[in-house]
Amino acid sequence: MNRTVTATLEVNVPSPARLAVQVAVADPEGYRAEETITVTLDGVESQWSELRAPHGGRIWLVDARPGSFHVDYRATLRASPVAPAADTVDELLYLRPSRYCESDRLIGFASRNFRDISEPHDVLAAVSSWVGTQLQYVSGSSGPTDGAVETLLAARGVCRDYAHLAIALLRAMEIPARLAAVYAPGLAPMDFHAVAEACIAGAWYVVDATLLAPRQSLVRIATGRDAADTAFLSSYGAPVSLVAMGVTATVEGDLPKDDVRALAQLG
Repeated sequence: MNRTVTATLEVNVPSPARLAVQVAVADPEGYRAEETITVTLDGVESQWSELRAPHGGRIWLVDARPGSFHVDYRATLRASPVAPAADTVDELLYLRPSRYCESDRLIGFASRNFRDISEPHDVLAAVSSWVGTQLQYVSGSSGPTDGAVETLLAARGVCRDYAHLAIALLRAMEIPARLAAVYAPGLAPMDFHAVAEACIAGAWYVVDATLLAPRQSLVRIATGRDAADTAFLSSYGAPVSLVAMGVTATVEGDLPKDDVRALAQLG
């Protein structure tokens, strides 16, 4: 499946700051998409370096002086990278509570609502269905500090909130789970997207309770415990402001049909 993704960021930098940008397609096991990258400050090409993040993630680091900072990125994937296998460290790390996925606070809730489901594959389907039916997707309804518990109480949120709640419930039932930031062909309105991944028998499977895009066409950007690890832009040393952002993600031909009852993996 050929896929093309783009991202543009325009950022106002009022005083010197270190910027960390995560918009590049992940390249696990040496996989690399065909891509073009332009990073400028006030129209002049800016120096940047690339750092490796877990699970093939890539962070572009820029020490920016005051001015207008721009990133233009385009990538084409002619094939899909191999879906990564889980190791023991992954399984332990992604069972722990985290900043936005307070699984330790939801153990009792999860056990009451899903206690009759024993097969892990069935738990994934049940959690995805429950989160998808209990939450209302409302743009702008959650804040940057809201976690899974706030989302559960509010019964509404956006993609990252759906993912955080699914992750917290899965961890509460002893299933390792993590968050992946992705490009999502078929998403409307187009934006960066967030999904959960759950580990069963050493393999990671996508859980997306929003049902907003087919899981088979997703393209991994960053992976971590929750949104704290996968932000597309972070600043250090001084605050910056996002002036404009654009995201596109398309497939060649028709979008794949997603059977929500079937398991799907993200490369």
